Parts: sequence; C-alpha cells; structure tokens
Amino acid sequence: MSRLQPKGRDPSVGGDPWPAAPELPSPAIMDQRWLDAVFLHWRIPQAVAAAYMPSGVIADEFDGSSWVGLIGFRMHGAGLGRGPGVPYLGNFNEINVRLYSREPDGTRGVVFLSLDASRLAVVLAARAAGIPYVWSRTGCTLDASDSVGYTVRRFRAGARSSFTVIPDLDAGATDPLSVHVTARFGLHNRLLDRTLYIPNTHGAWPLYRARLTRLEDQLVAATGISVTGPPESVLFSPGVHTQFGRPRVVDRRV
Repeated sequence: MSRLQPKGRDPSVGGDPWPAAPELPSPAIMDQRWLDAVFLHWRIPQAVAAAYMPSGVIADEFDGSSWVGLIGFRMHGAGLGRGPGVPYLGNFNEINVRLYSREPDGTRGVVFLSLDASRLAVVLAARAAGIPYVWSRTGCTLDASDSVGYTVRRFRAGARSSFTVIPDLDAGATDPLSVHVTARFGLHNRLLDRTLYIPNTHGAWPLYRARLTRLEDQLVAATGISVTGPPESVLFSPGVHTQFGRPRVVDRRV
C-alpha cells in the first residue's frame, strides 16, 4: 500500500472520463502493484516521437503534440502468473522514460525508452525480452512533509536523475491530458524483427495534481530527446494493482 493516502474522494470513482480496461487475454503472465507513482510530462513534436516507434505503430498525440514522460514508482509484489510476489526481486524502485503509441485500429500503448531498476536479475531478464531496462542505483523518499521523490544513478554511463513532488491530495486530476498519459493498457516493444504488444489491465489510476519541488534529470536527454523548462503536467498516484497478459505480434504494415 502507498504510504500517502487521500483523505477525500478517490477521483477515479464516479463519472470520471476513464476508459474501461480491456479484458486481459488468459492466462495472466505477471501480477504486480505500482505504488507512489510520480508522472512528469513534457510536450514534444510528433516527428521526434515518431523516430522511436517500432514498426506497425505510430506516435500517439494529444492537443497536437506527442508527449514524453519521466515516471517513478515503487514496484511491489511482482510475481509470475497470479501467484504471490517473488521475495526481494519483486520489490524495487523503477524510473522510466516513455512515449505513447497507437496502432491503426486505435489500440494505444507505451513505448519505453529506458527503465532504471536496481535488481540486476530483473534487468537481465527484461532485456532478453526486448525491454530496455538499465541497471542503476535507485531510491525513493517519502518524508514527513508528504513529499515523494526518486533518484537514479546509473552504474554505466553515469546518467543521473532526481525529482521530488508534493502531491495535493485534495486536487483530483481527471482532465483529458492526465487520462491520455495514464490510461494505457499495454506496451509496444521490438523483439528481434517483430513488434510485440504486451497487454495489461488495471483500474483507473487515482490521480492527483502535484507541485514539483526538485528536478535534475539526465535520463530524458540520454534517450536523445531534448526538453526545456518544467514539465507541463505533474501528477501523483498512490498506485494501482495490475496484471499482464500474453503478448501478440503487431502487424507491421503501416
């Protein structure tokens, strides 16, 4: 469970514009919780995002732009199938840089550019599946002032990141941009000469606006994408429970 819990109404409940999560193809291949999530997003040109898309998908847009996200959260209880979490390996901090993708039929997803984590076995297993994990020293800080912060220092190449927010648990975020960058039920990734879609399902993120108090980031730039100024969107969520289903191959003819 997240250490920061709202005192009022969960903004994901009751008439908010969240799409229904698709039914997950059986069997579930992984079960996990994502806790104390911080979402930072910048607007970028669609042409920049397009260069990172796997074959068969295009860069998704909102308000005439693509978006790049820097996201930190605590992975908790990750395990295979619907079983219990794997001790030690199933609990770690993850900080990722991601873009947003769409198939011709409208299926939306995430394209990860990097995912930093401290569990080497997890990093190696994920990289074998084509998911660009990076072995790093990562940290999460939740302090008495209710701030949430994440830090990264990569063991190789030396890129670093540090960002902290103070969530406003009285200010729910259900605007279209917030939904666009968080209502994502799968990821697109390259594996050998194929593009895969790995579906997942979860309830609506309980989302809240947050105030950015610290940002020193090199992870976005390390992907080759340049952003300037503060992020346009800053969000916090106590977290969700999610499951992943079996992958499918994406038709690359787009």
